[in-house]
Amino acid sequence: MEAFAPVPPEWTEKATHAQNFCCPTCEATSMEAQRVWINRRSPVYTEDYRKKWQEFYHCRCGTVWWAWSTERPPSEFANRDRIDMPE
Repeated sequence: MEAFAPVPPEWTEKATHAQNFCCPTCEATSMEAQRVWINRRSPVYTEDYRKKWQEFYHCRCGTVWWAWSTERPPSEFANRDRIDMPE
């Protein structure tokens, strides 16, 4: 996968901005994408000085879309209780 390639792949050129962090055509999630590229060369800074990046996705239906990393929905794993291993 070319997610962290320094140069954008050609397929990103026709990307459209997705408003709901899913494919605007078939509503597939980013996890279902066939290809991914994250534009880490040009971060944008938010009002509170945090970075956000453009994330590009090539969907299985053929649609190419992008969204800001800050638009990503919360992870289902983020709020899980931590499991401590016995010592």
